[in-house]
Amino acid sequence: MSNPASDLGQPADVLIVGGGSAGATLAARLSEDPDRRVLLLEAGPAFTSDEVPAELSNAEHVPVPTFDWGYTARGGSSTADMAVPRGRVLGGSSAVNAAVAIRARRHDVQSWQSHGVEGWPWDEVLESFKALENTDSGSDAQHGRTGPVSVRQRRFDELTPSLRGFIDASIADGYKHVDDFNGTEPEGVGACPVNIVDGVRQSSAVAYLTGEVRRRPNLTIVGDVVVDKVLFDGKTATGIISSTNKIYAAKEVILSGGTYGSAAILLRSGVGPARDLTALGIATIADLPVGQHLQDQPIFYNAYSLATNAVQMSPAVGALLWFRSSLAEGDELDLHISATHLLDGSYSPTGGAIVLAAAVVLPESVGTLTISSTDPNVQPVIDNNFLATERDRLRMLEGVKTSRRLARGPVFGPLQAGELIPGDAVHDDTLLEAVAANLATYGHPTSTVPMGGAADPAAVVDSVGTVRGVQNLRVVDASIIPRVPSTVTNLTTIMVAEHIYRRAYTR
Repeated sequence: MSNPASDLGQPADVLIVGGGSAGATLAARLSEDPDRRVLLLEAGPAFTSDEVPAELSNAEHVPVPTFDWGYTARGGSSTADMAVPRGRVLGGSSAVNAAVAIRARRHDVQSWQSHGVEGWPWDEVLESFKALENTDSGSDAQHGRTGPVSVRQRRFDELTPSLRGFIDASIADGYKHVDDFNGTEPEGVGACPVNIVDGVRQSSAVAYLTGEVRRRPNLTIVGDVVVDKVLFDGKTATGIISSTNKIYAAKEVILSGGTYGSAAILLRSGVGPARDLTALGIATIADLPVGQHLQDQPIFYNAYSLATNAVQMSPAVGALLWFRSSLAEGDELDLHISATHLLDGSYSPTGGAIVLAAAVVLPESVGTLTISSTDPNVQPVIDNNFLATERDRLRMLEGVKTSRRLARGPVFGPLQAGELIPGDAVHDDTLLEAVAANLATYGHPTSTVPMGGAADPAAVVDSVGTVRGVQNLRVVDASIIPRVPSTVTNLTTIMVAEHIYRRAYTR
């Protein structure tokens, strides 16, 4: 606990549930006002910067099972069960992810307007992105220099030989080279920006909850608190109750438990589809479509053994091809091929491996999150519903065929010693079947508590995260993003917190 002498007997002005990408950001920003008492509750350990174990600080460790919620999900019609890792520690998934630091595109954010979202024009969103960032690369017009999150552009010469080979192979195949995926023209291939400094993962906890911030007398951080539900007086949120029946009172509650966690808490609290709540014996506070519009990005790990002259595997992350499928609409960039060394080298006969992971990053398919019990220790029921549309299936197949073509071409071919997954025995006529049966999550779930206007039937919260039909309750995290962005989501989730802080608390 930070500031253990803080008086928890008095209601906090703001109680934040979840210290992940959004929650840590909000705790730091809201406690800048010394007259605002902020309480942050984290389900996992709330390590100080001096206590962070090596498996969390070392960015080469992905995932980190010790600090994971252990969630599983139905993948799709051919993938019955898959792991969906989420960080259970201060910093949330930003403390355990691959630390790729790429923003949502302008096109992604502008698509939110079709849901009736207001107050998110791109010029203001860009300022929120810049406010969170400190980087020494890119243009001043596009990048921040003094924000909390340290973003560093990988250089071509610091990549492994095979990651460099992937970039060279993509350029030889006709894709343009990208110097800055967070610039105005991210289509193409290049080295990734990362929130890693000297090998240390810069999670939201590291970036925002510094020692100086945690010493603020008006900020209290309590770890190892699993939140059961929000407490209400009529329609007004008054605090939360934990899984151990401890009550924390507050004048305002902000849920930042993530796409799975925040939705599950709302459902246990009586905010969700009334029919489902009634079936579980939960009194309905607000009949809203919580959990009915889950989106995540399906990914397939096309893996190769590395040739004996190219077995270097560190840094593990660093190259990306971001491109348009043949079925892309308008300005969409709907496919990724992410080149990493996140597959253990022991799976390869040469001791070195590379994964060219193909992902549909703007899927049409929509899944669901429900609960089967009122017990907060029972996992939610997650159905990703991947590849539920023909267009998603065709785009996934196109992505994997592209990764195979690049891997077997004249530039990259000499760097690999054979395909591990799905294997050379799988030909084009059975490739979709093999892919669909072995999908994984890219790890960027959104949209279980989506933002929207009053006329949007999918909306659960308004444009600053206020839950409809109740008072003094917000949700601020990736769950409120109306449509999954076409890239990784950590920086965008932090931006959402920064932007709502600016709009709801400083104007």
